Amino acid sequence: MAKKKMILDLDTGIDDAMALAYAVSDPNVDLIGILSSYGNVVVNQAAKNSLKLLELLGATDVPVYVGKSHSSETDHFDVMPISAQIHGKNGIGEVDLPEAKRPVESGDGIDFLINSVKKYGKDLILVPTGPLTNLDAAIQKDPSIAKQIGNVTIMGGALTVPGNVTNVTESNIHQDASAANRVFTSPLHLTMVGLDVTLRTLLTYKETKQWRDLGTKAGKAYADIVDFYIKAYDVTSPDLHGCALHDPLAVGVAIDPSFVKVLNLNMYVTTDEKYYGRTVGDPTRLKEPTNVKVAVNVDTDRYLNVFMDHLTSLFKKH
Repeated sequence: MAKKKMILDLDTGIDDAMALAYAVSDPNVDLIGILSSYGNVVVNQAAKNSLKLLELLGATDVPVYVGKSHSSETDHFDVMPISAQIHGKNGIGEVDLPEAKRPVESGDGIDFLINSVKKYGKDLILVPTGPLTNLDAAIQKDPSIAKQIGNVTIMGGALTVPGNVTNVTESNIHQDASAANRVFTSPLHLTMVGLDVTLRTLLTYKETKQWRDLGTKAGKAYADIVDFYIKAYDVTSPDLHGCALHDPLAVGVAIDPSFVKVLNLNMYVTTDEKYYGRTVGDPTRLKEPTNVKVAVNVDTDRYLNVFMDHLTSLFKKH
């Protein structure tokens, strides 16, 4: 089976770090690059975190590009206090990893994405796990890519459950609802892996202990990073009894869509003040062919087993 080319678009916090490890460890994936976004941290910190993690995992051949530093609606971005509480000020649970030897790429991140779509077309998987600002900017710069890209699987949105920023909006969409709306209503076909399913895939101290017990650098670092995340969840969402695997689930679904059951739906994102960032069915396109698949159910046990197999086997080697 030919490997699928993948680009991750990460605002590299803790669940992004797990998503990165999942992509690196999957035998069917050729991770051709990472595009940095803002969200859990500022964009340059996200790029730095990705490079450090790639080095820790022995994947120093993967280039990291810097994307947009703020939303399409603003001229500046500040990290929200809740993000720093959940991911740590440095985005990776205050764990101090060595500086990466590889520098950030000097080329433009949006051009890297467009050029990759031109080169690989249907064989390219894009997984945005932060705001959709980078993807929106790429489509605006070259609208033809919306019909050429093979697989876009986003972590974001909430259809059947409440949001985690307001009652109706999830944090990635909330960062730039205008960009998200343009992406959702473009000709692009995408799969939305939102809070509907990610809150059902949980990791606990039992799993991080398995990584720590490996006695490897990567195992210990990831255990420390994710334990910070679980502790934050103990405070913010004590009823969950673990931390949600938001971003790694999107990577898993991008590779193996059978992890989730989906609803086919044309969607839009509302940008009015009251319901800012709501991901919901588009009343103007009810009868048209659909372009969004919304994950509404997940095979939790099977996913968690595959996730742990992937990361544990990777951490054993590093």
